[in-house]
Amino acid sequence: MGNLCSNSVSKPKGGKSTNGSGKGQGQQGSVKYGFTLVKGKANHPMEDYHVSKFIPHQGRELGLFAIYDGHSGHSVPAYLQKHLFHNILKEAEFWTNPNKSIAKAYERTDQAILSHNSDLGRGGSTAVTAILINGRKLWVANVGDSRAVLSKRGQAIQMSTDHEPSKERTSIEHRGGFVSNMPGDVARVNGQLAVSRAFGDQNLKIHLRSDPDIKSTNIDANTEILILASDGVWKVRKGTF
Repeated sequence: MGNLCSNSVSKPKGGKSTNGSGKGQGQQGSVKYGFTLVKGKANHPMEDYHVSKFIPHQGRELGLFAIYDGHSGHSVPAYLQKHLFHNILKEAEFWTNPNKSIAKAYERTDQAILSHNSDLGRGGSTAVTAILINGRKLWVANVGDSRAVLSKRGQAIQMSTDHEPSKERTSIEHRGGFVSNMPGDVARVNGQLAVSRAFGDQNLKIHLRSDPDIKSTNIDANTEILILASDGVWKVRKGTF
């Protein structure tokens, strides 16, 4: 794989932006990455955070990439930026069972957010994370509607699942909540939140889930690019993959 790209935008048109790039060593040579965060026209401060880096870990090289799209404040995405990958990598079974370890770390991180203090758990965040192991194996996990798309042989492959209230209505109603398109024309949990899974959101947590969908794939010379982006990017780009 030659390139990874992380993008986040809160509105179609924006003002201030942050960007950067780097590279690591993949199976087929160097892997380059870049990231861009753009603040939109919303009156509140930027609530999106990212991770883009390669690190050595227990004799292996790991590429760690993520977009955390916050809502109702920046505390939860900032917490995820600092702790989520650390919690995944400290799971005892990470090397033997990455799927189980990622799922456990997502849930435990959400529990820590909710129990840390009332202010932290009040806000919320989506998350899409990617772990590239020695440039050969890719693990992608997500909660919410930020999305990961991989290109192989010019074919776009969606590596994440959009967790939308209209798609998970049964689960929400089973937990005692409801899905409403009022106000506006977007389906929301209890008429408030436009995603059915998220970190934090203490007031709605009884009706929400925080367990991730997880996919993995082998990386080879036919893998061209991985894109991680918040819903702000995908909604501007018309259509889906």
